[in-house]
Amino acid sequence: MQKGHCLCGEVQYQFDETQVGFGLHCHCKDCQRVTGSGKATVILFPQDAVTIEGEYKTFASLGFDGSHVNRGFCPNCGSQMFTFVDELPGQMFIKAGGMEDTSWLTVEMTCWTSTACGWLPPDQNTATFERNPGL
Repeated sequence: MQKGHCLCGEVQYQFDETQVGFGLHCHCKDCQRVTGSGKATVILFPQDAVTIEGEYKTFASLGFDGSHVNRGFCPNCGSQMFTFVDELPGQMFIKAGGMEDTSWLTVEMTCWTSTACGWLPPDQNTATFERNPGL
């Protein structure tokens, strides 16, 4: 089991890393805005492989590609940790930056290369997609 938490520690989670779907770098404009950077690195998991302790809030929005996205964050420190996409029921993404240990993590793909910032080019060592990979 692996663990992670928000910046202040109010929201903690653990997950079974053997249940990982895949890791990806997302360069869409939404991920750029929510991270304040050029991309988000997220890992897909079945929701039942993740246990969350503490109260988090979600912000619902229409994703850059038209999907229905609910981003989970700590109401105390504002750390973004989770993403739930209505079109992927039973699945969730965890942002890699909040994990205590990422040594086991492999990033397999990079999406939204069409909106990547010139100062943070897409990872060409992964499968790349101009938009979403059609999950």
